[in-house]
Amino acid sequence: MIGKLLRFIVGIFIVLFFISKDPTLQGYVDSSVEQIKNTVAFHSPITAEEVPPYSGNISVQMNDNIPYFSDEVYLVNPASAFEYYGNLDSLGRCTGAEANVGKELTPKEKDREDISEVKPSGWWNKPYDFIDNGGYLYNRCHLIAYMLTGENANEKNLITGTRYFNTQGMLPYEIQVFDYVNRTGNHVLYRVIPVFKGNNLVADGVLMEAYSLEDNGQGLQFCVFVYNVQPGVTIDYADGNNWESGYSEGEN
Repeated sequence: MIGKLLRFIVGIFIVLFFISKDPTLQGYVDSSVEQIKNTVAFHSPITAEEVPPYSGNISVQMNDNIPYFSDEVYLVNPASAFEYYGNLDSLGRCTGAEANVGKELTPKEKDREDISEVKPSGWWNKPYDFIDNGGYLYNRCHLIAYMLTGENANEKNLITGTRYFNTQGMLPYEIQVFDYVNRTGNHVLYRVIPVFKGNNLVADGVLMEAYSLEDNGQGLQFCVFVYNVQPGVTIDYADGNNWESGYSEGEN
């Protein structure tokens, strides 16, 4: 899918480049670019059934740790940073996000806008005394971390994920991308896609892929699935309901 997407984007931007030489058409160019950014659709290269069952490790390598888009990276201009967020599907679920992460995308502002008004699919939050940060099970988890693109209160970029999934699962990989970009000044093609089973409103987890462009993946490359789980809590992924493990839904 990413091959078709990238070819489409590259083709459009080539056309827009030549059109932009005419200043009278600049408004058309700007609106066309915005339209492209708002009509991207993502489809996972894997299904929930293809992911190994959770066995206690928060993440697992997929595809021998090689991003599924690795054959298409030649289509990307390493120096052209971008970010795209897929439209919500018919169930109101996030479909994915992709960016060519560089220093020019990382936020300079210290203050982040409030995201509490965003209610991702499956948002059925409850507190537990054994969970940190106030005890609530769910976080509004960014597909592409704020530290990488500065995107915050965007419903296309926020999913319902456990505290454990967010801080112990996704964060270490996000830090790898952030540290590499800031250390080298290079760019990383980065994609995160939530993987849902059937019509479930809460994702089983996310597929995270990264490939450093200027050095052909030598500096950073990974392809992992991060499980959306929380030790001590059972989750009904169909609707987001949850309860402490060892108790039935009606007993807690």
